[in-house]
Amino acid sequence: MNNLILSVFPGIDLLGRSFEEEGYCVVRGPDRLWGGDIRLFHPPAGVFEGVIGGPPCQEFSRLRFANKCVTPKWGNLIPEFERIIQETQPEWFVMENIKAAPLPRVPGYQVDASVLDNRWLGHIQSRQHRFSFGTKEGLKLIYDIALFENIDWAGRVCASGSVKPGAPRDRQTRLKYHGWKTAAALRQSLALQGLPDDFLDDAPFTLKGKHSVIGNAVPPPMGKVLAQAVKRAIAAGYPGGENEQNV
Repeated sequence: MNNLILSVFPGIDLLGRSFEEEGYCVVRGPDRLWGGDIRLFHPPAGVFEGVIGGPPCQEFSRLRFANKCVTPKWGNLIPEFERIIQETQPEWFVMENIKAAPLPRVPGYQVDASVLDNRWLGHIQSRQHRFSFGTKEGLKLIYDIALFENIDWAGRVCASGSVKPGAPRDRQTRLKYHGWKTAAALRQSLALQGLPDDFLDDAPFTLKGKHSVIGNAVPPPMGKVLAQAVKRAIAAGYPGGENEQNV
């Protein structure tokens, strides 16, 4: 294990930051946000221990099927994620997406798919991500979840038309950027994602852009729990790791 991992479709890469906090060294691939194109990217083989990333989810969103006039901006880029895995041949990979997205399929890897909700970790925001963990040994992820859910509740922070923080379940309201999406709303979104108020103060984004990149990101507390689960699973699969010690 060399702790060197590749992050693809990074955006502002809150997921990669979470892995960095757990001791990994993260190399970030190209992203449309910064003018890059994953389709032109060919990383080397045998260098990275792991690969992480979340291909755009708009292709599989229920909102798109509800509004047939909406065309997904990027299309299905999961095949590009699969190609990256085939080219790099890492020891493991994690693909993040929504539940409706297809699972990645890469020859030689077994995929353990699991859904994790931010509220299961004791946080306020109701937000589910599916993590597809691929290894050649068929290892599985076990998360550290909270004993109880938070007594407060807030809807998912979205990239567009976010659910208003704190809205009751039966009165969720999706509002557009010309509505409540203000600097105060951004601070609420940052708090729900587990980020400080000043997180994007120096970022070269408009207010709309800040809402977008925050809404597309994996909450850092969830990313940290994921990174810890990956570390445990990989350690358990190595001689002298947890499995060996518990025999």
